[in-house]
Amino acid sequence: MDALSGLIDGTRAQSALLNQAILEPPWSLRIADGAPLALMTALRGHAWIVPDDDQPTLVHTGDIAIIRGSEHYTVADDPTVRPDLVIHAGGQYTTPSGVDVTDDLRMATRTCGESPDGATIIMSGTYEVSGVVSARLLSALPRVLVVPGQDTCRAAMNLLAAELMSDQPGQQVVLDRMLDVALAATLRAWFDRPEAQTPGWYRAQSDPLVGEALRLIHDEPAQPWTVESLAAKAGASRATFARRFATLAGEPPMTYLTNWRIAMAADLLRETDATIDSIARKVGYANAFALSVAFKRVRGITPTEHRRAALPCGDQMTEPALSAHSST
Repeated sequence: MDALSGLIDGTRAQSALLNQAILEPPWSLRIADGAPLALMTALRGHAWIVPDDDQPTLVHTGDIAIIRGSEHYTVADDPTVRPDLVIHAGGQYTTPSGVDVTDDLRMATRTCGESPDGATIIMSGTYEVSGVVSARLLSALPRVLVVPGQDTCRAAMNLLAAELMSDQPGQQVVLDRMLDVALAATLRAWFDRPEAQTPGWYRAQSDPLVGEALRLIHDEPAQPWTVESLAAKAGASRATFARRFATLAGEPPMTYLTNWRIAMAADLLRETDATIDSIARKVGYANAFALSVAFKRVRGITPTEHRRAALPCGDQMTEPALSAHSST
């Protein structure tokens, strides 16, 4: 598994909200659903994405946009048009004054509009992403990015659009997986563009030495990796490997390894009921004590505190006492 695959694998759709709006100019939608990640395309016509704190971005027919962050924003046929509808969590449509008009606009299960012949069709899907692994991916993205329609990306979105209209049993699962494919294809296409300002870990994947080390770290995080052992696997001297890794990835190999292990542990602590000791061994630490020391150093809180913060109020989870013996 390469670095991008590792991060995308932690960002998967679960009961994602996917719908389309058929619109006639002039139109303007205020997006207030609070989704931390959204994928959008213009199946017909065009749209402007207008963040409150950034410049408008134009999306042509077939282009795919990713919008990062839960802050509200506007999508319109002209960036100067004031919103006449507000979209809330769950796909609810209201007027700016708060009047619910969802039923009035509902044309099909996942389609809203006033006429199927509208000049613009906007399809969007939102991710309720959470977790530290997902945050590592999101932090590498701008507020809004647009990838011009390419064969792979456009094909993925066309399949989504076709499935959106079928309304057959099992549709939610199919839509979730298709949305994942569309997101992965779009991110890969974006990171390959010159304006992407790609993070070091992505650029480093194509290097024969560092790329191999990154794959090893992501495939086998529980291995007792050292700079020497990673260098040996990559076929380079320790000094050459360490210098090249730090230059390309932007941080030393052991720092990258530690951060990846702690990110994985953080998500496992929140998403599973596995013991801290078993999570420690899964991500490369000898026991719960060793993980706790590293976790506190990187994130500022203990694994138990991190897990407790994710629990609903009133729920409690107990853990066996930590071992008094540390391990490097």
